[in-house]
Amino acid sequence: MRRSLILLTISLPLFVQHVRAQLLDSLLVQVGTTGTFATKDYQPLWITAQHFGALTDRKSDLSTQAGFSNAHILGSNGQFYIKYGLNLVNNNHFGNVIVQEGYVKAGFKHLEIRAGRFREVIGEVDKDLSSGSLGVSGNAVPIPQIGIAVPEYTDVPFTDGWLQFKGQFTHGWMGEKQFIKDAWLHQKTFYVRVGKRKLKVGAGLEHFAVWGGHREGLPKIDNSLKGFWNVFTAREANDGTVGGDIGGSVIRPNRAGDHRGVIEGTIDWDNDVTGLHLYMQMPFESSQGMNIKNIDRLLGIAYTNKHEGAWLHKIVGEFIYTKQMNDWYINRVRESYYNNGIYLTGWEYQDRIVGTPLFTDRIRSSKYFPGQVNPYDWNAPITDIKGQGPNILNNRVVGGHLGLQYTIGEMLQAKTLITYTQNYGNINAGPYSPSKSQCYTLEELSYTLPIMPLTLHAGVAVDFGELSDNAGLMLGVSWQFRKFNEEQ
Repeated sequence: MRRSLILLTISLPLFVQHVRAQLLDSLLVQVGTTGTFATKDYQPLWITAQHFGALTDRKSDLSTQAGFSNAHILGSNGQFYIKYGLNLVNNNHFGNVIVQEGYVKAGFKHLEIRAGRFREVIGEVDKDLSSGSLGVSGNAVPIPQIGIAVPEYTDVPFTDGWLQFKGQFTHGWMGEKQFIKDAWLHQKTFYVRVGKRKLKVGAGLEHFAVWGGHREGLPKIDNSLKGFWNVFTAREANDGTVGGDIGGSVIRPNRAGDHRGVIEGTIDWDNDVTGLHLYMQMPFESSQGMNIKNIDRLLGIAYTNKHEGAWLHKIVGEFIYTKQMNDWYINRVRESYYNNGIYLTGWEYQDRIVGTPLFTDRIRSSKYFPGQVNPYDWNAPITDIKGQGPNILNNRVVGGHLGLQYTIGEMLQAKTLITYTQNYGNINAGPYSPSKSQCYTLEELSYTLPIMPLTLHAGVAVDFGELSDNAGLMLGVSWQFRKFNEEQ
């Protein structure tokens, strides 16, 4: 016993030192502020889009962010880990405080359990320069959720690394700022990829469903376990929002909840100096778009330059076409991307479209067509909303997008975005008829001081075309502190 106490006394300080080192495995603290200014009463698209809701769509504003993230590697073999983080945003003339991120993730090997809000792009688009995934693009504040995931491609056993997979299964909360209050989010994805050397070919499926919730003036919506199973399997069922019964009723219920998804395909080629990533996304609503007739696509190619010291780091080109939108059906039964007849808010969270920001909701459309379009007040009486038209007014878009990341003079990090779109509105084009052309551009620069972890940011955005002529300026500064494992 005495010998054990002596060994414990000797080993305890070493253990505490090891734990302290592990607890600071990847601590990151960030503080920053960004000012935005525009010539119109709203910002050019690429200043506010794809910032996870951090920057407001006002003529001028100041957005301040403060947060941290950390990771603990547990166990001698490093197979267990826990990650957590918090990021607060103050904007809207100091009137809003947003918990943009607040999460805990715990993992063993490749499997991860996660809870909270965290920034995540869902889809195989380029994460740095894309115009936005048709699934989850990073345009809106993250939706709070709990779930399990295999976040990175993982080898399938007994395939010698030739077959990999990843995916996730999530339950989320859509909150009160919706037509249907307190609705839930069901989200699942699954990807497979073949190849272990330079060439890899993959495919994936994303499924998103908003379901449950309640709304005064509507029948009771099914929130039961059986209702969840109907949503999970995307089967036809009466969730209470449609009269009648599935068996022989004149009114045939649609799928329970508001369903949409994306079918994906990828090709990757990598060597020591070059990376090529080709991706395709095909959207669908309910199951109408899961058809060989569907030609709507987001097509992209990303080239990464791996040469050390090269000025050009990455270039991305994309083509988007969503004009067809299930036109082989008659208009009254066609599904409209990101819209739903019961869950009228559609694929939107906290007044921002969750998917591609190239689609336009009523809030943004009211800037382009003042007096013709008014945003919905989701707390207004049901009679003021139902029958007045969809929330996503422009979801038939044809266009091209170019993005570049590069270095200027070995000091300035730069990003350029140039997007051209032809906008055809919805099935009933409304104010977008005849179609309207529009260009969105952004030039962004950043410089990190050599003597301290302080980064200066500046950006100029110009939108021009038949929807809006608008220029904006973005100026910011951020401070960053990193602490790595002392044993590394």
